[in-house]
Amino acid sequence: MSTEDVIALAEQGIFTILLVAGPLLIIALGIGLIVSILQATTQIQEQTLAFIPKILGVLIGIVVLAPWMINHMVKFATDIFSNLTTFVG
Repeated sequence: MSTEDVIALAEQGIFTILLVAGPLLIIALGIGLIVSILQATTQIQEQTLAFIPKILGVLIGIVVLAPWMINHMVKFATDIFSNLTTFVG
């Protein structure tokens, strides 16, 4: 296995991670931004107030996006395992 193959495999793995985790991170970022704007306008400076909406938003995001995320992860794992002989030998 050459260095180009290793780099291509690592690139594909990082892309899959970003593709799967990205939507959940964007959801958490959006909810955090909305909560912080609400905190700034109402002058409520409670640090723990942002955690519950983020947790609920990410949980709902997981429920909605789970089939799509699992599809991408299974496709990546299938590609890895189907080409296992080229990686080892």
